[in-house]
Amino acid sequence: MKFGEKVLMGRKRIGLSREALADATGISVRAIAYYELEGKKPKQRSSMEALAKALKIPVAQLMDDDAELEPLSGDDCEQGRREAQRIVRQIKALYTGGSLRQDDIDAMMLAIQDAYWIAKKKLAASGAEDEANDR
Repeated sequence: MKFGEKVLMGRKRIGLSREALADATGISVRAIAYYELEGKKPKQRSSMEALAKALKIPVAQLMDDDAELEPLSGDDCEQGRREAQRIVRQIKALYTGGSLRQDDIDAMMLAIQDAYWIAKKKLAASGAEDEANDR
């Protein structure tokens, strides 16, 4: 897996936006987009280390184009669960706060449903791959 793919997948699997990754690493949003879309690697080792730390990926694994992303540990999954709970609280506040129009609420709900089905398909596909590899 190429560097840019790992940055993108690593960022998405822990639920970070480009802006959040930029805040966590001190790297500009523009540079992160460049890494993800163009696959270019940072010139400074410190930037590579900051990315690896924020994405919870060993530096060597991030730099090695032949290496795949390793599964998240239980601690990382717990962090994802807490982040999901925080997002749910924010959505509840938006929905019940009266600050959104009905069409905006409907659009959010459709986007959430789309994300759910995409994630469910990815999990099913990875489960099917795991079963095939076990055979």
